This record gives sequence, structure tokens and C-alpha cells, in this order.
Amino acid sequence: MSRLVSRCVLAASIALAGASIASNLRAHGNVTPQAVNTTALPDIKPGNDTWIKVNPYRADPKVAAVAAKIGESAYGGNCARCHGLEAISGGIAPDLRYLDKGEAGDEWFIQRYQHGSVRDGKVYMPAMGDTLGQKAGWAIRTWLDTKHEE
Repeated sequence: MSRLVSRCVLAASIALAGASIASNLRAHGNVTPQAVNTTALPDIKPGNDTWIKVNPYRADPKVAAVAAKIGESAYGGNCARCHGLEAISGGIAPDLRYLDKGEAGDEWFIQRYQHGSVRDGKVYMPAMGDTLGQKAGWAIRTWLDTKHEE
């Protein structure tokens, strides 16, 4: 009799674990972007609406520190659900610690951030540029540079 009870308990545990995983996967669906307060960052020249290809916050260490702090929060609220906490991916999306550091990775990053990634009609990454803005994107990029690994 105890063997039957053990099997029933095991089966129930597996069923509960499966239901929990399934509900977590469904919860990953559509998400609402979280606003990013970028008022502490200088405006982007020639204008905040003109998309540039090089991080404007990297040159000045004081600005970079502010941008990285804002970028860490923005990443946590908008990117971590796919790219992983601390930019350590669990396999759903690219691990952004390995993105080329500095200007070498800026153009690729801002292109993906601005336009997203779609292949064969499937959205792999939503476009974030119009929603969060260029200043938030460069703040996230500044923070990602602090997490870089070879």
C-alpha cells in the first residue's frame, strides 16, 4: 500500500510541477514596457529623435556612471525577462554579456533595440526604440558594457 501512496504522491508532484512551469511559460507572453526616467541624462545631439550609432554617454565617466545606473534599472524592467538577470541569459535570448564592448557593438545593439528582431514573421525581440526612447537605449547599452565578458 505504501508503494501505491508513494507513486500517487510522486505523480501529483510531477503534475503540479508541470502546471507551474506551463503557467510560467504562458506568463512570458505579451508584456508592458516599463517607463524609464532619463531626465538625469544629457540630451543627445543633434537631437533625441535622430538615432545615432555610437553611445554618447561613454565618453564622460560621470555621465557614464549615471547612465549605467539608469540602464541597470531599465534593463531589469524591460530586458531581463528574456535576456536574464544581470544580462546572464538562460537560453531564451542572446546573452548580452558577450556583445562586443564599446563602439564595436554599438551599431548592432541600437539597431536591435530600435527595430527589434523578426524572422519568418516571428517576433524574437520587440522594437523598443519608439517605446522607451534613444536615451534609455544608450543607458542600457552603457550598463551592458559594465557586464561585458569575453
